[in-house]
Amino acid sequence: MEDSQIIELYWNRDESALTETDRKYGNYCWKIAHNILLSPEDAEECVSDTWMHAWNAMPPQKPAILSAFLAKITRNLSIDRYKSAHADKRGGGRVAVCLDELGDCISLGTATPESVLDEQELASVIDRFLRTLPERDCSIFLRRYWYVDSVSSIARRYRVPENTIKSNLFRTRNKLRKFLQEEGFAV
Repeated sequence: MEDSQIIELYWNRDESALTETDRKYGNYCWKIAHNILLSPEDAEECVSDTWMHAWNAMPPQKPAILSAFLAKITRNLSIDRYKSAHADKRGGGRVAVCLDELGDCISLGTATPESVLDEQELASVIDRFLRTLPERDCSIFLRRYWYVDSVSSIARRYRVPENTIKSNLFRTRNKLRKFLQEEGFAV
């Protein structure tokens, strides 16, 4: 079923939208959640929560790209669940490692109205930065920091040694840091 048809089911409040969404995007969203949570059961719950959030969001929202819309919901729910489960623990998990890696480039502070606006501007600048990268470098960066793929799984995907991926990520983070400084962000 086409995405536009699935979205129309949501807008018509037809419960088959959930079945069609799960059929088309269940594995995709489960993989995102599992990469963050490393628990099949928790990933499954996040996917179910994703369908509920999508149901509540449409209408009024009408996503242009359904897969990206669902991925964002899944990722945010998974990170929230991860933070909740690891509130008193430090280190060890892939999410913590990814956040630590990006911490040199991006400040992850507490939410205030000003910080929310800053985060939106930061997201826009990072989006512009990603568009400057060669396709492969952009894909590697997104695999690591959006999909929270492990370095080893990225290396297998591109059929290169893990050190090549680590070097690529290091260079890309340095480029991001420089780009953010040029855009006026304190790094």
